[in-house]
Amino acid sequence: MWLWMYLKVFIIGGALCTIGELLILRTKLTSARILVGYVTAGVILGAVGLYEPLVDFAGAGAKVPLSGFGFALADGAIKAVGEKGLMGAFTGGVAATAGGIAAAVLFGYLVSVIFNPKMKE
Repeated sequence: MWLWMYLKVFIIGGALCTIGELLILRTKLTSARILVGYVTAGVILGAVGLYEPLVDFAGAGAKVPLSGFGFALADGAIKAVGEKGLMGAFTGGVAATAGGIAAAVLFGYLVSVIFNPKMKE
């Protein structure tokens, strides 16, 4: 059973990464535009109800990529609007993703301390 879950995570997460790589290699889109596209796609797919079944099926394979971040932002905002009204639209997405953002900042800092990053020339 656990092997099937790992396989689903790998296939869906790998497919999302493959799409991003193909966009980098085959188009003139910058990495920043692809990033924004993934987050926006996650928001839109979540709004129309297509992303949640993907998350239910693939778990981390759909939650970890940038599209999962967009889905979490939108889902958090929608739930917070139901609880707090209009103010939830502004605070819900940030509250829903705060743990992931904090982890990214912390681990980014730790890696920069350990590996002594240098500027590109």
